[in-house]
Amino acid sequence: MKVLVIGPGGREHAIVRSLLADPNVSEVHAAPGNAGISKLVPTHAIEANDPDAVAALATKLTVDLVVVGPEAPLAAGVSDAVRAAGIPVFGPSMAAAQLEASKAFAKEVMAEAGVPTAMARVASNAEEAADALDTFGAPYVVKDDGLAAGKGVVVTNNRDEALAHAQSCFDAGGTVVIEEFLDGPEVSVFVLCDGRNTVALSPAQDFKRIFDNDEGPNTGGMGAYTPLEWAPEGLVQEVLDRVAQPTVNQMAHRGTPFVGVLFVGLALTSRGTRVIEFNVRFGDPETQAVLARLKTPLGGLLMAAAKGELDKVQPLRWSKETAIAVVVAAENYPDAPRTGDRIRGLKKVESIEGVHVIHAGTRLDDEGKVVSAGGRVLAVVALGTDLVEARERAYDGVELVQLEGSQFRTDIGGKAARGEIKVQTPGTTAATKAKA
Repeated sequence: MKVLVIGPGGREHAIVRSLLADPNVSEVHAAPGNAGISKLVPTHAIEANDPDAVAALATKLTVDLVVVGPEAPLAAGVSDAVRAAGIPVFGPSMAAAQLEASKAFAKEVMAEAGVPTAMARVASNAEEAADALDTFGAPYVVKDDGLAAGKGVVVTNNRDEALAHAQSCFDAGGTVVIEEFLDGPEVSVFVLCDGRNTVALSPAQDFKRIFDNDEGPNTGGMGAYTPLEWAPEGLVQEVLDRVAQPTVNQMAHRGTPFVGVLFVGLALTSRGTRVIEFNVRFGDPETQAVLARLKTPLGGLLMAAAKGELDKVQPLRWSKETAIAVVVAAENYPDAPRTGDRIRGLKKVESIEGVHVIHAGTRLDDEGKVVSAGGRVLAVVALGTDLVEARERAYDGVELVQLEGSQFRTDIGGKAARGEIKVQTPGTTAATKAKA
């Protein structure tokens, strides 16, 4: 099987790495790729958001499968163009990608499918926004209705700050979705979909805020770990039964079948499991951790989804180890990240047992040296017998990365490693302490 992976980031590097471990995958190409990907497979300098360019490249390379990584190409219709060229695609159509491209559309589909989620209102001006904020009260949750690469959400107790974020979205010509705040720990579950059937991957938890203790502005994600020893028994089946399958059924009923990965962002609240949001692609950085544990060959899974054959796959196999990804970000991320700086120490990082580096915002300079080229520059991914060991290995690796002005969180997976995450049982006020 020959596969083309579309995208430039850490998620795509992790996908490429897993595909290369699949004995049934004979060749992998990437477009446009990054410095890490280019050391593994041939890369092609095309515009990933151009449907015709991607379809032409896939046809030229005579690939058997195209995997579209980021949300922007999906929203631009890249999958539609490739399917029209007669090539199987892992990634939803432009119409189905509206589940991420429009928060309001996603809420509409969830309502139709009976999916448990936060109460929400759409606002298109300051007056409507103020009324919605006062309806739900603090903490205030304001989401840009369009694509924002994980950074279009503001959660704050400051009403003026919430209104200001809403106004910035209105000024840009958009609308906002204002929601009730959901308490409890957050969980990410990736569900592979083929238009009819669903298969869930191992749940993960990511960390959106830039600073320790969940402080500072939202980012695309500063780290993640999996599995979640503290998650309630039966959570994955609940997500399939109450969220993913009803959503896939509803999308099929609408005539826009969903093929690809439905990223279900959840809050385990005191009132039960609630959907925070849908994304329509593998999450970054959760993918880096989740795929590090996946033993089932990835290429076969993605092809089964693309061909509508997920009902034929065997139960997934996973490593017994714990995986964690810690993101190293550029100076001044997420605002105006500094780029173009040399990155050193990567070989030393990968000399640590159970550790590898996933590139995200990197490129090769004129001398062939790796330099920073984005906000989230790379992730140090580690496997360990438990979360404590995995964290130790990951942070040993992070300390070896030399990038001027770089920043990282020191608390990825820390609370879970110490057994401090609590999940409230719906209908009671008592919190149950999760297993360490």
